[in-house]
Amino acid sequence: MSQVGAPRGRTWSRSPRSRTLRSVAPLTSAVLAVTVLAGCSGEGEEQAPAAAQDHAPAARERVADGGTLRWAVDTLPSTLNTFQADADGTTARVAGAVLPALHTLDERGRPQRNPDYLESAEVIETEPKQVVLYKLNQQAVWSDGREIGAADFVAQWRALSGRDTAYWTARNAGYERIEKIERGKNDLEVRVTYAKPYADWKSLFTPLYPKEVMGSPNAFNDGARTTLKSTAGPFLLKKVDRASGDVTLVRNPRWWGQPAKLDSLVLKAVPRTERGAALAAGTLDLAEVDRSTAERITLAVRDARAGRKGAEAAVAHGPGSAITPAKALKSWALAYGSDEERAEEVRAAREENRRAVARYAAEQDGLARFVVRKSLEPAYTQLSLNGESGPLADERVRRAVARAIDRQEIAESVLKPLGLPAGPPGSHLALAGQPAYADSSDALGDQDTAEARALLADAGWVPGGAARKPAGTKAGSEAEKAEKTEKAEKTEKAEKTEKAEKTEKTEKAEKEEQKQPKEKEAADAASDEGLYIVGDDKPGERPATPRIGPAGPENGTGVLAAAPAADRQGRALLARAEALDTGTDAGARAAQSVTKPDRGVAGAYAPRGTAAPAAVPAADQALGKDGKALSLRFVLPSGPGSESLRAVGDRIVRMLDAVGIRTQVTKVSDESFFKDHIASGDYDLALYSWPATAFPATDARPIFAKPEPASDGSLLVEQNYSRVGTDRIDQLFDQAAGTLDEEEARELVRQADARIWAAAGSIPLYQRPQLVAARADVVNAGAWGFAAPRYQDIGYKKAETVKGAGRTAEKR
Repeated sequence: MSQVGAPRGRTWSRSPRSRTLRSVAPLTSAVLAVTVLAGCSGEGEEQAPAAAQDHAPAARERVADGGTLRWAVDTLPSTLNTFQADADGTTARVAGAVLPALHTLDERGRPQRNPDYLESAEVIETEPKQVVLYKLNQQAVWSDGREIGAADFVAQWRALSGRDTAYWTARNAGYERIEKIERGKNDLEVRVTYAKPYADWKSLFTPLYPKEVMGSPNAFNDGARTTLKSTAGPFLLKKVDRASGDVTLVRNPRWWGQPAKLDSLVLKAVPRTERGAALAAGTLDLAEVDRSTAERITLAVRDARAGRKGAEAAVAHGPGSAITPAKALKSWALAYGSDEERAEEVRAAREENRRAVARYAAEQDGLARFVVRKSLEPAYTQLSLNGESGPLADERVRRAVARAIDRQEIAESVLKPLGLPAGPPGSHLALAGQPAYADSSDALGDQDTAEARALLADAGWVPGGAARKPAGTKAGSEAEKAEKTEKAEKTEKAEKTEKAEKTEKTEKAEKEEQKQPKEKEAADAASDEGLYIVGDDKPGERPATPRIGPAGPENGTGVLAAAPAADRQGRALLARAEALDTGTDAGARAAQSVTKPDRGVAGAYAPRGTAAPAAVPAADQALGKDGKALSLRFVLPSGPGSESLRAVGDRIVRMLDAVGIRTQVTKVSDESFFKDHIASGDYDLALYSWPATAFPATDARPIFAKPEPASDGSLLVEQNYSRVGTDRIDQLFDQAAGTLDEEEARELVRQADARIWAAAGSIPLYQRPQLVAARADVVNAGAWGFAAPRYQDIGYKKAETVKGAGRTAEKR
């Protein structure tokens, strides 16, 4: 499974655990090799994914031979080695087309043997050691003619095992468990022996690089960054043209499988904000788009079917739609009135509007050639609660936040307008569609305002508490002075940060004005509903080992530990989680200790007898404790592609306000959102997304692993940016990764997920929408959902009338 390095800020991980940096391709591209887990509502039942694939499937005999497909990507790849920290979505896309993938993902995100490379792959021994035997396709060869064999497996294992630090690897999870690799009975057999059992062995050796890339540190670190001399896929890498922003792949003449339908596949670096114009101009054939572009395409197709040209469309719903006869008459009068200065301004505005209408009309005519294919992406957006310090260090407050949020309402607000299923995810480790999915959200409970208020009251956050000083506090005490000094420093720091960001924005705006005159039309909203997904930033531009602590920019960071009060309040909840672990009567009794209609567990509620506030506290009676007001810093990105994310943030603010939790919304630049705030822990609440995975025991562990103290006093959080975790969660992940019984592994993952819900550090809100604009005659391409693309089948439908846009398909 292809993975790329997650963004790294000032936190870091030096844990002896195997490294697994988990993320997805940037927002603009499909998650090509990250899979999701699907739902099961009962034993033996299998649910379909929440949304089906939408990729215009067509039999190969109905696909024309030849042509070029131009496919939008975010950026040119920084490296072609998917195992390096600065690998990105384009890296994964190139690898998927030109390198061996021993296991690929089906429509439910399950790893399946790829017959183009493997005749078989199975565990043939479990005692005394686990042994996997690969039988290779006898026709499988590298583009230089050499057979794919054991030497390639050995080279990749040695490079990624973590034993040789000269290799600059971003991850080695799974490879460190291998004891040896040897040739089988013949050159087509490879035996892999594991030192200890590994459930996720199918995640390894995909992609598989030739030994020429993996054989030495120099070749690994530098040799595959800009070129791949030897490949083994349906396509070859022809060139990476940084001047034009294109990566060109061509049909592989040595490919032994079904030949690629396309002559060439061109990956074009086009920012999200420019994709609508590029599609309209005919310079792209396939592109993930944001909601606004998708809506324009839908309108263009509808207008074309109704016989309306772009000019009519511009008047109906474009820039000219707001011009009424009265406004037009007034504008004409001003333009030719006696006030010359005013008339000149109005005439300039009328000319600019005329040009905008003309541009919109031309673009709508061009967009009518496309269709929008949509599904749900294998990733979910979550609300992250930073439990390292402050009010959210108390698990009762985290649970109160979770119980205040109506996840169903939020999911519907994002997905319903797109015509997509709008149920919130019930798992952190799986999404509806794969066998491992189980809704464990009952471990926390559904939205309940009264319970949220009761939890806050039990934690000591009460109306008027901000005006009450702790017992024994004297005016002018050292503690009070220190508190005032700390507040002043924080305020000064915040003001400086805000001022610096405003200055940066002003400078950027001035540069843009100099570069682009008034003719530039406002760009379309960007970035796939503006949803942040870990891995979007450019990892290569940040230090490889970010951290906090004495040696980092932040010092004095304490070790994450549960407060005694929070620990007491969590006992009932953990009893419920224990019941899920063991199924014991004791656990069942704990789960029944508080009877609630939403089936939430006891620990998610305040202790019996705790009174909830009768009404929402008034502004002058905001919740407080020991003289401090309850206020959480909610960090959101400010970029033009983040409108939808900010809209979700606004809903959350209102929901929290209803239970007396105040928020301070801080909008920061897209560039600093993750590296300077999420990764460094400089936030209380934040919205970003994680990809789901077919291998949660391996891939999800670092995201939910309990933070650990380092010898130098820094806090090792791996990728657990909420800083909330438990030893038991870690144990369950380890057990799941170490069993070869698939059903047992799924059950252990479910138990881990229940405890993650109970910890309330991450609240899944909705599965991300996947919107892909495609030429109406493009087939076998679009919104794949969980599945990996089959590159050799992508192409153009053979010449015939294409119903999607009333055009005739033509071979490019």
